[in-house]
Amino acid sequence: MHKNTVLGSFTKQGKLATLALFLCFLVAIPILAIFFSFQQFNNSNWSHLIDTVLLEYITNSLLLMLGVGFGTGLIGSTLAWINVKFDYPGRSIMQWAVLLPLAMPAYIIAYAYTGMLDFAGPVQTALRETFTWRAGDYWFPEVRSLSSAAVLMSLVLYPYVYLLARSAFKNQSPALEEVSQLAGKSALQHVLSVTLPLARPAILLGCILAMMEALADFGTVEYFGVPTLTTGIFRTWFGMGDVTTASQLSALLCTFVFVLLYLEFNSRQTSQAYQTKHLATNHRRPITGIKGVGVLLICALPVLLGFLVPFLQLFQWSLTYTDHASFDEFFELASNSFTLAIIGALVIVLFALLVSYAKRRKPYFTIVNASRFVSLGYAMPGTVIAVGILAPVGWLDTQINALTMWWNGSIVGLVFSGTLFTLIFAYTVRFASIALQHADTGLQRISKSIDEVSASMNRSAFFTFRKVHLPLIKTSLLSAFLLVFVDILKELPATLVLRPFNFNTLAVKTFELASDERLIAAALPAITIVTVGIVPVILLTKTLEKTH
Repeated sequence: MHKNTVLGSFTKQGKLATLALFLCFLVAIPILAIFFSFQQFNNSNWSHLIDTVLLEYITNSLLLMLGVGFGTGLIGSTLAWINVKFDYPGRSIMQWAVLLPLAMPAYIIAYAYTGMLDFAGPVQTALRETFTWRAGDYWFPEVRSLSSAAVLMSLVLYPYVYLLARSAFKNQSPALEEVSQLAGKSALQHVLSVTLPLARPAILLGCILAMMEALADFGTVEYFGVPTLTTGIFRTWFGMGDVTTASQLSALLCTFVFVLLYLEFNSRQTSQAYQTKHLATNHRRPITGIKGVGVLLICALPVLLGFLVPFLQLFQWSLTYTDHASFDEFFELASNSFTLAIIGALVIVLFALLVSYAKRRKPYFTIVNASRFVSLGYAMPGTVIAVGILAPVGWLDTQINALTMWWNGSIVGLVFSGTLFTLIFAYTVRFASIALQHADTGLQRISKSIDEVSASMNRSAFFTFRKVHLPLIKTSLLSAFLLVFVDILKELPATLVLRPFNFNTLAVKTFELASDERLIAAALPAITIVTVGIVPVILLTKTLEKTH
């Protein structure tokens, strides 16, 4: 598009598009602030980081990312292939049960397994009692380690790969298998030479999404004592008191994210190119007897380890905890968390609805690309967004205090910093992409001819939106609200950093109690987060059923 065309479209934008563009700019400020931080440079702090921990931060982040990519790819693609190709006992339950680990945040599964597998936990205690061992008589894997973090994250993130690989395997024509049989290929050779190469772009896409989640993780690596870029940002900010260097570390982390986003884009394009236009119906091969039980156990193992075992451990701990004073605190935490999540979800859905509707009405170059840039926030770790928000919000507070000092000789203190407004703003930057996707999808399903008919009847755009569009997209908006609600409830690093003084949520309290090794006390808020997290799994299950 030529420059004069872009400028012309900008000047002709209506009030709705202008408002949407302004809101997109506000939401994009924290992302832009991260990269503008390089205008200042603290040589001494950077020299200290380079000489001591920077290489370790980068190495651990890359190893964690690659480990999670490998683990999720192996588990997710295996489960997807089994559920698409075979009809085994219990398949009707397992095909949706494999999604349950999505409800388990990585930091919560880390707390549960640490409590079970640590030296004083039930597993090692039972081993010592059974074999009369003492400390030092036996070897046991170290729970708090980089490899354990990669394994536990893989157990809760593999559904990203499963969903995409399942779709890729279902879209492969059975005629390909017949051709392989005519060519004399065995079933294993067909899988290795045809099935996996065709599904590889989708599998890679799922792995990349899981790797971005691993890069964004803070709670797990902080609890395990694994130094990564996310923990380094936090320690630089609070340990060294250097927000600028923390912002620059955030920019370094963002480069990894952008590389993954570039790979994700290429993988998505390749995946679309591999899709077959005319497909025959896939027929699952029935498996019974011992083989059927074996396949069922293979599918059940990730669900058992990634959801059921930690959930039951948390449930057992929550039953044994009898501190009534803490129960009163729990209800306050739940009230804070749910109120914050409801307000945040409403704000984000309204923002997404306004931007999506503005794009539908006036799909100008500026508004379309502004909404795409805003969607990058979902790929950013919560710690990075918190750092990006602090600088502009702090600058705004400084200007307000300078204005009040000039006006009446007094200062009003912090107006935005450390308030719920800043926290909601952070959630909007982080989760706007989810709501935008749902709002865009809902509006795209409505034919533009409906708008033309309404206009021909002299109905205003607001009337058409209220009477026609809104009823048709309410299901998409409700889905967006629920997904954002749960994501806000689980969000840890941004809430931990930006929450108001003396204001706690379930996620923050779980982290604080677990950090103090009070795992039993942390069980009740943790299991509440997990239970609410099952809601998106139910939505995904229903979506898969409708698609089928």
